[in-house]
Amino acid sequence: MEFKYMRIQGRELSYVTKYPKGIFAMCWRMIYDGVMEEQDAELFKKINAWFEENLPNPPVCQTGDQAVITYFKTESTKEMLRQIEPAMWLLEKYCHPYDVVYTNFVGEIVYEDEFQVAVKTG
Repeated sequence: MEFKYMRIQGRELSYVTKYPKGIFAMCWRMIYDGVMEEQDAELFKKINAWFEENLPNPPVCQTGDQAVITYFKTESTKEMLRQIEPAMWLLEKYCHPYDVVYTNFVGEIVYEDEFQVAVKTG
């Protein structure tokens, strides 16, 4: 079976969405909390910069008007998945549990582009 969507998420809930935190939120939290060593933090910042440059930031994520989570589209994101693997390695290095969720049922889509969807959580 092929799945349309994929999300890398933690086991702790986001205060805003009440859903599991995504990989970027988890890594930023480890940086803010001083968990990551400086060179690992720099690696993550490079990963984050690549995504900011290459992946559209959904307007619904920028405004904060509604709580949303995002999923990668599996059919068009092979390069993005390759780019995110080092961040997954960082989670493993610091023993931060995460899950890779594949699904065809994401809920109400409020934003969509070539690479991702944003889904309403509330």
